[in-house]
Amino acid sequence: SGGHTAPSGNRGATITNIVANASELIGTPYVWGGTTPRGFDCSGFVQYVFAQQGVSIPRTVAQMWNAGTSVSQPSVGDIVFFDTTGGPSHNGIYIGNNQFIHSGSSTGVTIASMNNSYWASRYLGAKRLY
Repeated sequence: SGGHTAPSGNRGATITNIVANASELIGTPYVWGGTTPRGFDCSGFVQYVFAQQGVSIPRTVAQMWNAGTSVSQPSVGDIVFFDTTGGPSHNGIYIGNNQFIHSGSSTGVTIASMNNSYWASRYLGAKRLY
């Protein structure tokens, strides 16, 4: 026994807090390479939100893609990945109801729909990083 797997109750609280933290950052401007609430790029935003819950994840989209466990359907708190420039190049945090929260280059931190034709056509898959 032992190990570092949190009991499911703690995991649920972590997911709830991740979504709450992410939502509080809506409106933060997009800054290329940004990793603070003054401005985020997509992966900087994801990394920052997870770090608020003590979850350490890699810095770049490609590293997160390689580090995560693939899931067939995203659950709340999973990271959804998109191919915008070739390979996994954009990501966000899935929040349920086919929506994800991300730092978009033209929008800053906002909620977007997986059903949006731009994102739907570029969707690569979802990964679990906690």
